[in-house]
Amino acid sequence: MIKTFQTIVKLGSFQQAAEALQYSQPAITQHIQKLEGDLGVKLIDRGKKIKLTEAGKIFYARADQLLKEYEYLTNTISDIQQGQAGYVRIGVSEPTASHRLPAILSSFVEKNPKIRLSIRIGDSKLLNELVVDEQLDFAVCPSPETSLDTEFQPLLFEPMALLLYNTHPFAQATEIHLQDLKGQPFLFTPPNCPIRIRIEQLLAEKIDSDYQGIEISNIRSHKYYVQAKLGITIAPIATISPAIPGTVIQPIADLKVGPIVGVLRKRNTPLGTASEKLMLDIRAALLQSNLYVPEFELPSKLALP
Repeated sequence: MIKTFQTIVKLGSFQQAAEALQYSQPAITQHIQKLEGDLGVKLIDRGKKIKLTEAGKIFYARADQLLKEYEYLTNTISDIQQGQAGYVRIGVSEPTASHRLPAILSSFVEKNPKIRLSIRIGDSKLLNELVVDEQLDFAVCPSPETSLDTEFQPLLFEPMALLLYNTHPFAQATEIHLQDLKGQPFLFTPPNCPIRIRIEQLLAEKIDSDYQGIEISNIRSHKYYVQAKLGITIAPIATISPAIPGTVIQPIADLKVGPIVGVLRKRNTPLGTASEKLMLDIRAALLQSNLYVPEFELPSKLALP
């Protein structure tokens, strides 16, 4: 209707506007009547020659900008519907946040430059809460505690190993077992971290509670505390590799478990087209780069391509 109004003013008549726009003259008249009705003011005084009212003059002065804004909004909505634009809020835990996601997002952004991203890094418990509260569209993390509100699709097995300082007695050992770690000073993540929970379960089976611990929230920083000889840590290989100077990575012969990383989303809640597109890209990339190390047992429930 704005285009119709603009054309009438430029050409000076309803008839010429109808011919230029390839509408019937009654259709052109209906456009103007509808526009004036929506605005609640008269825009054109009809006579032998059309004449703009004061409101019409103001509206005509803004017509070009209004059409540009309308075209922009139309194109943006179309892009959103097709998944070419939008806003995706994703949560991710370490080590995926630092070691895998950047490359995946780089490729995604290159292919989808109009999609805006927000990335929240946290542990599984926090990310699960944010997904349930719909503050995140989905998350990539180890499986959180069972929840009726979310669903989890496993994608990637994260093998773990022992990180020691290079003067530690086990640094040059040919084989290390969990029971050998009795009395050792450990570095742990917070109590609600799935990695810590599983490690402490294994240690309890082998050495009861005969070990010491320092709690450090960020697992990526553990290697620097090991380097300073404050303790040793069991962590995902992706987090501690390559070993920094002064540290040594050693396998544990009877450590055949590790966190399962996957996609966490709210149950029975559809994703937007852009979010769905990114989630599928992440899923494909994690399945393709699945870390399977022969000396570790691959969990049978792991999704494979």
